[in-house]
Amino acid sequence: MLEHGHEPEEIAERINETNRRSNLRDIIYGAIDGAVTTFAIVAGVVGAELSTKVILILGIANVLADGFSMAAGNYSGTKAELDDIRRIREIEDRHIRMEPDGERAELREILAQKGLDGDVLDAAVDAITRNKKSWIDMMLVDEYGLSPVDPHPMRAALATFGAFLVAGLIPLLPYILSLPAPFHWSIWLTAVTFFSVGAAKSRRSLAPWWRSGIETLLIGGAAASIAYLVGTLFA
Repeated sequence: MLEHGHEPEEIAERINETNRRSNLRDIIYGAIDGAVTTFAIVAGVVGAELSTKVILILGIANVLADGFSMAAGNYSGTKAELDDIRRIREIEDRHIRMEPDGERAELREILAQKGLDGDVLDAAVDAITRNKKSWIDMMLVDEYGLSPVDPHPMRAALATFGAFLVAGLIPLLPYILSLPAPFHWSIWLTAVTFFSVGAAKSRRSLAPWWRSGIETLLIGGAAASIAYLVGTLFA
């Protein structure tokens, strides 16, 4: 079974969707870090045999402060990426205005390396250079290795913070709800979270969902085990 259809309407919808930048990376990144860091705090405090109140204070403080820090860092990094793309767009726009023949020669070389030649190559160069935006977009991709779709810093930051907040609260739920044996509940809920995030991550990879889930579970479990062992040193 194919992953998508090839009817004209489906093709047009799918191609238009590629012009919108996905925030899946930001969501996965925030969710994994949120679950790992919060459970690490829970495991460390339990290992040190401190009170439930300490778990809640440190855990909620981590979810809010570390989540905001990650979101701010992602915003700044994405903003820097956006600024770099805009800088290079301006460079290419200036080069096209001041040295159009040289830029046409660069475009011609790019298309030739894609297998075009003869009249087809000439026609392709003429067609692309009639639309400056398409021309610049192609130079961004093939000359600089950048995406022609601009990132959205605020959207990336909100996706990271939201995922961190949701996943980061899960290890704390048994303590917030005053469940019996809360640490055991926290272990299982966090393990399910790790596995679920990893399985979701497999949508953008060739790895089977179960393998990606187990991989993320092992990474998160290792971080939690380290925190627990460190906590027991101060018990």
